[in-house]
Amino acid sequence: GHADFGGEVERILGMVDGALVLVDAAEGPLPQTKFVVSKALKMGLKPIVVINKVDRADARPEEVVNEVFDLFAALDASNQQLDFPILFGSAKEGWMAASPEGPKDAGMQPLFALVLEHVAPPKVEEGPFRLLGTILEANPYLGRIVTGRITSGSIAPNQAVKALDHDGNLVEQGRVSKVLAFRGLERVGLEEATAGDIVSLAGLPDATVAHTICAPEVMEPLPAQPIDPPTLSMTFRVNDSPLAGTEGTKVTGRMIRDRLLREGEGNVALRVTESDERDSMEVAGRGELQLGILIETMRREGFELSVSRPRVLLRRDSSGVLLEPIEEVVIDLDEEHAGIVVQKLSERKAELVEMRPSGGGRQRLVFYAPTRGLIGYQGELLTDTRGTGIMNRLFHEYAPHKGPIQGRRNGVLISTEAGDAVAYALWNLEDRGPMMIDPGTRVYRGMIVGEHTRDNDLEVNVLKGKKLTNIRTTSKDEAVRLTPPLRMVLERALAYIQDDELVEVTPKSIRLRKRHLDSNERKRAERQRLAEDVA
Repeated sequence: GHADFGGEVERILGMVDGALVLVDAAEGPLPQTKFVVSKALKMGLKPIVVINKVDRADARPEEVVNEVFDLFAALDASNQQLDFPILFGSAKEGWMAASPEGPKDAGMQPLFALVLEHVAPPKVEEGPFRLLGTILEANPYLGRIVTGRITSGSIAPNQAVKALDHDGNLVEQGRVSKVLAFRGLERVGLEEATAGDIVSLAGLPDATVAHTICAPEVMEPLPAQPIDPPTLSMTFRVNDSPLAGTEGTKVTGRMIRDRLLREGEGNVALRVTESDERDSMEVAGRGELQLGILIETMRREGFELSVSRPRVLLRRDSSGVLLEPIEEVVIDLDEEHAGIVVQKLSERKAELVEMRPSGGGRQRLVFYAPTRGLIGYQGELLTDTRGTGIMNRLFHEYAPHKGPIQGRRNGVLISTEAGDAVAYALWNLEDRGPMMIDPGTRVYRGMIVGEHTRDNDLEVNVLKGKKLTNIRTTSKDEAVRLTPPLRMVLERALAYIQDDELVEVTPKSIRLRKRHLDSNERKRAERQRLAEDVA
């Protein structure tokens, strides 16, 4: 239930008849819990609360039940929803019971019995066949498959249907080639499916998520759940570096465009549009996690591409005030690290709204922070808390812009030559700042090879070898000992770069580079940017 993937959550909630709210007996409800529960309560579902991991040494099941009740009340749950049944148990030990103490010999049977007793049967309506598309997938043999729950009527293979968009406009007409459903973990073909069944339909090449698939006589579409807006956008470009095409198999603009449009078809939390720049696409999503996973997936599929720094999607209200997305941030950490975390987030324009002990020498901090201030903060939090801090985020609202936030304070070291990096050159440059490459790494002009100790960029030659002479000296040619380089994983690289830099992503490498590889072009672009700022 991560907020970045809220599009999936919202659509799937439209298919279910009940819900289990699974809560850790020690941690209590987290922002992800709040996100999914708020959506489920708005849909009118009556959840069953399951307190798991009661076997933990720091479990506090009774307190957690009260926290869940407070959460439901804060989310405007009805009286019926507040009167929720509760089970305690341990999935690890394989038991559920009405009390934290047990009995433990009934296994999971109490949970199955409670589901049968508490969850209402499927709501069905009278009338011809209607189904709201909820999940979309592509099958190499059957083509596009749309999954959803049948609201009314019945469907069989070869039956004539049509697809309507959310405004009631006709998308396509056709015949269903196959009706599929899951029986356990296996997908099987059905001769007929009726109202209340969750089925997958093949044979409609244009129907997608939030479309109503229905009988030809139906004119009104089913209402589709509104989806929270994207908050971040990035530009995906063709990799045009000198090393382009050496490590990946899918390198052209057309391939990248088709892959992103295909992703946008099945993932409604993503918005894919054509960019003003040549051979590039604009991709907007819920957060850096969602966009980072998309980039990593494409990388593993053999794509080469370069991506820009994530940009926050700003708005203006009716009076012209600039608004930016604000997130609710909940951080669980050891008490001794609270000071540095509050200080760092305050620098990122975050506002502390709650600070309370959570037991066992730990504290829970709640902030309202601008999305742009949280880009790249996850790694910094882990460093500051020595790996013990846990951060959860949730979209809160659009609020007035909070002003400039201090970004990266250091410049970068930029390679002036192309070739393989030499250990002797890297050793000589260590005084200038930490390196990001190993000896023998292939570099090119305009590639970022390290971080400068000062706030300006510096062009360096990492190919310069030691001059050899025929003069004998008393000092031996000792092996060069280098400081280990900074390792840039994808999430850290995306947060590290500035607006004039790109991350080059290939199946084998993640490189940082300047947008303009030529130093003269960089100077010209900088002059142009300064002139625009003055104007």
